[in-house]
Amino acid sequence: GLYIGFFVAPTDWQQGESYRIIFIHVPAAWMAMFVYLVMAFWSALSLVLNTRLSAMMAQALAPTGAMFAFVSLWTGAFWGRPTWGTYWVWDARLTSTLILLFLYLGFIALRASIDDPRRADRACALLALVGAVNVPIIYFSVQWWNTLHQGATISLTAAPKMAETMLTAMLLMTFAAWSYTIAAVLHRVRSIMLEREAHSDWVAALMAGAGDGGGTGGRGIASTIQSGVAR
Repeated sequence: GLYIGFFVAPTDWQQGESYRIIFIHVPAAWMAMFVYLVMAFWSALSLVLNTRLSAMMAQALAPTGAMFAFVSLWTGAFWGRPTWGTYWVWDARLTSTLILLFLYLGFIALRASIDDPRRADRACALLALVGAVNVPIIYFSVQWWNTLHQGATISLTAAPKMAETMLTAMLLMTFAAWSYTIAAVLHRVRSIMLEREAHSDWVAALMAGAGDGGGTGGRGIASTIQSGVAR
């Protein structure tokens, strides 16, 4: 995706070569918003159903979402310098994205500041749900206010406004961001499970099975994890 975007896609007639940063900026911005909505969804489930796995999923999503929000702001600043003449303006889209980053960081800091995991789950879930109102503000900010930020690059209801190679690079980078998110979150939630349940019987059985070369194999480990989370 980066190769197509940086070396194959044509030069933009208005912005020249500086526009090529969109192949990092736009997928990062999309993922920052999407990950927050998924985090809020799992947080809502943890409140309604009182399930530990839902809270763990929300906890696992927060660092990845914060990373995407930071990359979005960082690349946007470098794109804005040649386009607007400055790295930062207090534009509605930029400001609401900065608030999104603070919400992610606040979620992470709040969880770290509360020792009791169950209390931390509830407090972070409430913060995530309250902050979810910021996501539609980010998305519709260019329509609601007179902003410097351009409108949507790709729309589901209109034909693409970019060359085919540009669109291909954008979609490939978005797929890469999705793949990274899934892999990172699943790895992180597994670590969170093992950390929070470190003193439980099922983790001891899991570690014993790993020490014996896997015991009955991957299916046995998976069933052990499922039974432990269900408790």
